[in-house]
Amino acid sequence: MENAALQSIHVHPVKAFRGHAPREAVVDPWGLAGDRRWTLIDDGGKVVTQREQPRLALAAAELLPGGGVRLSAPGRVPLTVSVPEPAGTVPVNIFGTKVEAVPAPEAAHAWCSAYLRMDVRLVHMDDPATRRPVDPEYALPGETVSFADGYPLLVATTASLDALNSLIAEGSHAHEGPLPMNRFRPNVVVAGTEAWAEDHWSRISVGEVVFRVAKASGRCVVTTVDQDTAVRGREPLRTLARHRKVGARLLFGQNLVPLSPGTIRVGDPVRVLE
Repeated sequence: MENAALQSIHVHPVKAFRGHAPREAVVDPWGLAGDRRWTLIDDGGKVVTQREQPRLALAAAELLPGGGVRLSAPGRVPLTVSVPEPAGTVPVNIFGTKVEAVPAPEAAHAWCSAYLRMDVRLVHMDDPATRRPVDPEYALPGETVSFADGYPLLVATTASLDALNSLIAEGSHAHEGPLPMNRFRPNVVVAGTEAWAEDHWSRISVGEVVFRVAKASGRCVVTTVDQDTAVRGREPLRTLARHRKVGARLLFGQNLVPLSPGTIRVGDPVRVLE
């Protein structure tokens, strides 16, 4: 790990939309600044992701100063959405957990609904310090998360992706590979490790910021969505099921919780502390 370094940073301002790759990012206790503070919900309040709507892979969200977003998608005129005033909240159901969020203006609902051809609303998490605790089975007291799947950050390594792609190349769906890292939608990508080295991390530092490794990331059908075409395939789940299955979970990457504030930058050294 002497040469391990932060290769890239990825911020997704709206959950399930494509994001952007800044050269540096502030680390808040609940994740990278601006990451997944917005999400779409259906008319029942349930979060809408690429699980149900793979076309979200083609929609992009650019983070603006102050926390607003600029939305763009094929066939739609881009729309700028400011952070809504916290005049009232609506209930959001994210994987069975109820969270309160502030609805965006009607124009944002109309824009997103027209793109997906279904009734959705765009909502904003106004206070990530209090709204949504991390799963208590894997959390320390007071840890919270934005609208990310379950934890503040997700880390993946280039060596593990290379190893996975080698396994895909040996299988019956080799034509689907090699897969790019964006299939896994990580926040931070680390280069210079051994394959699957992250399985053994408990605490790491990226530059000046220390992270607790909470648990391995169980992968879902979103990883089968080509992020450039929104077309679904069979990989990587088919190969993960053969080689990376633990119980009912198919593992790739690790979930992180920040233990200290700070800023991370591409090129920062990554060290295993325990």
